Order: sequence, then C-alpha cells, then structure tokens
Amino acid sequence: MSLEPALKSARSNRAQNASAESGPWLHVIGLGEDGVEGLSPAARTLVMGAEVLIGGARHHELTAEAPGERLAWPTPFSAMADRLAAHRGRRVAALVSGDPLWFSAGAALARRFPTDEIAFHPNISSAQWAACRLGWPLREVEMVTVHGRPVSALTPHLYPGGKILALTHDARSPSEVARLLVEEGYGPSAITALAALGGPRESRLDGTAEAWAEADPGAPDLHVLAIDLALAPGARPQPRTALPDDAFRHDGKMTKREARALALAKLAPRPGERLWDVGCGCGSVAVEWLRSARDMAAIGFEPKPERRALAAANALALGAPQLELREGAAPDALADADLPGPDAVFLGGGLSEATIDAALAALARNPIGRGRLVAHAVTLESEALLLESQARHGGELTRIAISRAEPVGPYRGWRPLMPVTQWSLAAARSDGLAS
Repeated sequence: MSLEPALKSARSNRAQNASAESGPWLHVIGLGEDGVEGLSPAARTLVMGAEVLIGGARHHELTAEAPGERLAWPTPFSAMADRLAAHRGRRVAALVSGDPLWFSAGAALARRFPTDEIAFHPNISSAQWAACRLGWPLREVEMVTVHGRPVSALTPHLYPGGKILALTHDARSPSEVARLLVEEGYGPSAITALAALGGPRESRLDGTAEAWAEADPGAPDLHVLAIDLALAPGARPQPRTALPDDAFRHDGKMTKREARALALAKLAPRPGERLWDVGCGCGSVAVEWLRSARDMAAIGFEPKPERRALAAANALALGAPQLELREGAAPDALADADLPGPDAVFLGGGLSEATIDAALAALARNPIGRGRLVAHAVTLESEALLLESQARHGGELTRIAISRAEPVGPYRGWRPLMPVTQWSLAAARSDGLAS
C-alpha cells in the first residue's frame, strides 16, 4: 500500500494549520435579529468555535448557544482595543450589529489592529433594512448618527426633499429630532422609527415632526429614524455653506457672508481635513468649514472668553459640535507640540509676522503637502503686513469690496462694508516640495 496519499494529506493539514496560525485571530462579526441562524456558515463556525466572545448584552443573548468565554464591552468604550489586545493569540469573536464597518465598533478596531490580525464578517445593516422597508434607494439618502451627539448634528443635512436615515441615541431621540425639525422649518416632515428590523419583534412608528414634537408616541431605545424632509410654507431653508450673517450669534465683529465664502473658496475644504481658525471670534469660518464635507475637524484659537462662548453656541446650533476651541492668542497658542496639525489655516485676527511664520511652519508639516493659508486684513497696518508677506512667500492678493443695497430715506442706496484684503497661499512642505 502506497504512503503517498497519506503524506500528501499530512502536508496539506500542516499547511492549513500554519495558515490558520498566521491568519486573523480577531473576527468582528455582524449579527442580525435572527442571531446565529442568520450568519453565513463561515461566520457561524467562527462564533461557535470562539474561545472568547465580546459584545453587548443583546449580542450575547443572540449567540447564547456559543460555548466560549463571555466578555462585555468595557466602559469607557475607548478601552475596547486594549481589552481585545490582551487576548491576542486566542480565537476571539467581537460581536456587533449589522455591518461592522458602518457606524460601528469595526472602524475603531480597523484603526487599531493590523489587517492581517483582523477580519470582518458583515451582515445586513439597519440602514439597508430601513431603506428596503421604505423603498428608498440608499444612494439618495443622507446617513447621519446622533448616537452620543447632539441632534443638531443633523442641521447641515436638512434640505427640502432630502431623506435622512439617522442612528439615534435612545427612545428620547425622535422627539428631540422632531423639535429640531420644527425649529428649522421642517415641521411637516414625515418621520418613522424602525426597530428590530428583520426579526420577529420588528416594529414601526410613523408620524410627522410636528405631531411627534407635541406628543411622543414612545419609540424603542434601539431604532433607526427615517426622515422625509418637507419644508413648512414660508420657511427659509439654510444653505450648507455661505450661511447668512444672521444665522450666527456675534458681537458685530465677524467675517461677513461674502468674504467668508471667498475665504472658504481659497481654503478649499476636502473630506477629513482639519482647519486652524486663528482669531476665531464667533466661529463663522470654522463652522462653515465643518459643515462643508464629512469627517471635518477644526480648532479655533480665541483669547476672549466671551467670543469663545459665542463660537461654541454657534457650533452647537449649526451642526458643527466637533469644533475644538482653545484659549490663547497667536502666535503663542500655535506652539503647542501636541496640537494636531492643520491642512488649512485661516488668519482672521491676531495678525503678525510671527503668527504667519507659525502658521506656515505648521502647514509645512502637512504629510501630503497640500496645506493652504488664507489671511484677511481690514486695517491699513494689517494690510501692509499681508503685502510684505506676499512679497516674501508668494501667493495671491485679492481686494474684496462689498456694498449692500439699503434704505436711504424713501429710496435705496449702496452701503459699503469695510474692504478686506485677502492673501492666499499654497504652503510648501518641510521637504521643499510645493503643494
């Protein structure tokens, strides 16, 4: 009898074992309301064979038949990755809902662990279920989360005829969202709370924002909120950027709408970028930057506490709660080595040669060399500084002169605003390569 087939089988088994040992040890598995039965055969095998299962109480309930050691998500949740790392080398299943990389823990884990240590096993997301129940094409829907965030995070996504699927915080969220919609002029909007989608306990509550704001029908804690936006008669929708001046609380000193729009045009925001707004004031430029695209960040530097308070109020009211405000005047406030570096810098106040040098030094550290600097001057002294800076560093100079038609007795006339000198520059990288 030949030993060759047996030898081939042994070599094959050793290769499979080696591959398994060098493959992912952490599997992030999306669960639906049907629990283990709704998983693919491969994902089911991983759950049933896991030595350690970590998840929320609901996830453990849905996988009660799996024999592995049980762990709860830690508090604070930021300790999650360290807790998982302590089990490196064991077979670990992290249990989440639906798609692990869709508003879920999977994104944080993907940033923490190398790709050869982690694998993701998606299920149908709650957004997919909700869109199917409502007949909404997902590509036409705004996806927003207000879980652990103020409901004003919805504000930049409000426009007539828009559709939103919002991941909410708890049972109070629909009423809070409804009140926001009424305040913003979207009271007639249809809202639907969808819970336990795809399972035997699936439920649905329908109403309008106006009705829900008056009487809360009581949604389950875990649900997706669908919003079909409709503007009330006579209401004025806000644009995403180029907000009117009266959208902001301010003390009279602010970058006016037209100048703000021209500043944003040169700052050229792109998704995921960070702005330093120096001399932040009421925060109008930083707020518009944050509203302009997804995953934006901004740090506002402002020495006056009353103006930081205005900026904080505007950020919260206008859907930019991620604005980080720092006390301090330029250039000293820009010297903190722990500051996350900017992709763009707006100098709206505190102009000096030292401030410009500090901003350019920060932009020079930009890893992809695409930093942008925009500075505005309204006094002759600050204008002279920008002229000198342009001569030293290059860039573009623009004079912004704006007049608005206003009543003059029974007639109308042009009332000029203070002219603004704008200097804009694509900053050079520290290795000498221009952006």
